[in-house]
Amino acid sequence: MKIVLACVAGLSTTMMMDSMKDVIKKSKKLDIDKFNLMAIPVDQLPSEIDDADVVLLGPQVSYKKDYVESLTTPRNIPYVVIDKETYGSMDGGTVIKEALIAQRKQELKSSEGGSN
Repeated sequence: MKIVLACVAGLSTTMMMDSMKDVIKKSKKLDIDKFNLMAIPVDQLPSEIDDADVVLLGPQVSYKKDYVESLTTPRNIPYVVIDKETYGSMDGGTVIKEALIAQRKQELKSSEGGSN
């Protein structure tokens, strides 16, 4: 599962990505080898999005939501704006859950013939 985390410069999302990796490694249900996490500046999203399963936005770039939606919707890729409190506490467990839920909802929509 490829999860792309996007913020202004990719720095704070790198910290979140590390927190998420720690949660995955400690989990008995999740296999780190099945996850590809990357942290990038939001402006690099067009070059990294095509094979993504989920896009996660840091709250500091929530103003770019429409831009991100214009990239994700045609590709049927879900995106989530991470909550400020979750992001501020670097709660990787909650963010992983949000990513998995978003991906599952997208799979269900796709199987029903719906769109993003």
